[in-house]
Amino acid sequence: MKAYLQRSLILTLLIVGVSFSASAINAKPVDSVQIKGFHLDMRIQVMKLPALKKFVLNLSNNGINTLVMEWEGSYPFAKEPLIANRYAYSRAEVRDFIAYCNSLHIRVIPLQQSFGHVEYILRDYKYAALREDQKDFSQVCPSEPELNKKLFTTLYTDLASTHNSPYIHIGGDETYLLGHCEKCKKRAAEIGLSRLYFDHIKMLCDIVVGLGKRPVVWADIALKYPDYINLLPKETIFVDWNYGWEVNHFGDHAKLLKSGYEIWGSPAIRSYPDNYFLTDWQKHFNNIRDFIPLSRKLGYKGIVMTSWSTSGVYSSLFESEDELIDLYAIRHVYPLSGFNILVSYYLSTLNAGQKLTNDQFIINYCSSHYGLNQQQAMQFKNALFAAPYNVVHGKVMSPKEITVSQLLDSATNALNMLRSLQPVKGAQEFKHYVLMARIRVYYLTYMKIEAEVNSPDFAVDQVPVYLTKLNKLLADEQRLNAEFTALNKDFLYKPALDEENQLRSQKIHVMYDRLAKIR
Repeated sequence: MKAYLQRSLILTLLIVGVSFSASAINAKPVDSVQIKGFHLDMRIQVMKLPALKKFVLNLSNNGINTLVMEWEGSYPFAKEPLIANRYAYSRAEVRDFIAYCNSLHIRVIPLQQSFGHVEYILRDYKYAALREDQKDFSQVCPSEPELNKKLFTTLYTDLASTHNSPYIHIGGDETYLLGHCEKCKKRAAEIGLSRLYFDHIKMLCDIVVGLGKRPVVWADIALKYPDYINLLPKETIFVDWNYGWEVNHFGDHAKLLKSGYEIWGSPAIRSYPDNYFLTDWQKHFNNIRDFIPLSRKLGYKGIVMTSWSTSGVYSSLFESEDELIDLYAIRHVYPLSGFNILVSYYLSTLNAGQKLTNDQFIINYCSSHYGLNQQQAMQFKNALFAAPYNVVHGKVMSPKEITVSQLLDSATNALNMLRSLQPVKGAQEFKHYVLMARIRVYYLTYMKIEAEVNSPDFAVDQVPVYLTKLNKLLADEQRLNAEFTALNKDFLYKPALDEENQLRSQKIHVMYDRLAKIR
C-alpha cells in the first residue's frame, strides 16, 4: 500500500510538472513596464473636450493605462483663479474627463510644473516675490522656500482633490536660471547647484508624499547635478526623457540607474526642432523604434510618450519696463491631430515588446489606413523624411552645405510626391500631411525671399519684384488658413486656430509692410 501511494504521488508530481512546464512554455513573458502612458501638453493647444475623449478612447483601446495631463493654464484652480487662461476647462469638465478616463481604466496624473516653466503663474505680480528674475518669469526662486511651499501646497492639494491617481508629476526640468539671482548665487557658492536644486525638489516631493501621492520628476537636472539626488524620498520616480540622443546626454546615466529610485522612460512624437514649418518625422520614428526597447532593457517600470505643442520658451510683451501685457510661445508645432501615424507607431512598439522597423510599420500603416501599396508607402515615407532642416539667418542648418533654394526644391518635391498619392481611404487624415508639406513650401518660399532681400546686392529698384512675390504668398496664406481651420475645427477652439494662423504668417506681413513703404 505504501509503495502504491509513493508511485501515485510520483505520477501526480510528474503530471503537474509536465502541465506546469507546458504552461510556462506557452505563457507570455511578464512585461516589466507597468505604466504605459501618454503625455498631453495643454500649454498652447487646448483640445476640445470631445476631441480629448476621442483621443483617450483610442489610447485605452490600445493598452494605455496612464495619461499625464500637463494642464498648465487650462486647469481651474479653486484658490488661485489668476492661473487659469481663457481656454480653461470648468471644474465640472475636469471631473467629468477624469471619471471618463477612470471608466476606461486610465489613471490621470496631473503635471504641475513647480520650478522652471512656470511663466503662466509668475506673469502675475501677485507671485512676483517667487520669481528668480523679474524679467524672465520662467522659474521660481528656490531661496524662497516658505513662499514656494505655501503656493505649491495649495496647487497640489487642489489637484489631489480631483485626480485619484497615486502620482503627481512636479516637473523640475530645464531650470535654466538655477543659481541666477543674488540669493541663489550666494547659496550656490556655499552648497553647490546640486544641493540648491534638490533642496527645492525635496520640499515639493515632501508635500506630495504628505498628500498620500508619489512624486514624479523629470530626470535631466538630476542627471546634470546628481550629488544630492538621495535627499529625495524613496517614493520619488524619475522620468528619463530621451528624444534621440545618447544616454549620457544630460549627465552620467549610470548614477541615475544606481540611485535606487524607480525610473520611467519617455520618448517624443513632437519636440525640437519641430515648429510651424517643420516636423522631423525620421527623428521621431527612430526615437520610438530605439528608445522603447532600450527602456525595457534598462528595467524601467513605465514608458510615457510625450507630445510637445511648444518648447515652453516664451517671448514677453511689455507695456512698460515693468508691466507685462502677454506671453507668446516662441515655437508652435502642428496640432496633435496630424500625428496619428506616430501615435500608432508608439502603441504598436509598446505592445509588441520588441523593436519594429520604420519601413515595415509604415508599409502596414499605409496599407491599412490609406489603401496604399508598398511602393506608394515608400514614396510616402520619403516625402515625410525629406530634408528636415531649419533655416537661420538665411543659412540652412544641415550637415552638408545646401542653399535655401535647394531646400525649397526638396520640400516642393516632397509636396508633389504626397499630392500624387491617392488614398482610397483615410483621406481626411491624409490631408494633414499634405497641409504640413504645403505650409513648409510656403515658409521656405518666404525664407528664400528673406535671404535675397538681406543680401548686400539687394537694391531699391528690386522692391516691386519682391512685393509681387510677397503678395502671392499673402494670397496663398488665406487658402492655408482655411484648410488649417477646416482640418482642426473639431480639435482646437476657434480663437486658438485664429492665433495659429496669424502667428504663422506674421513675418511675411512685417516684411511686406516695410518694403511697401519704399515704393
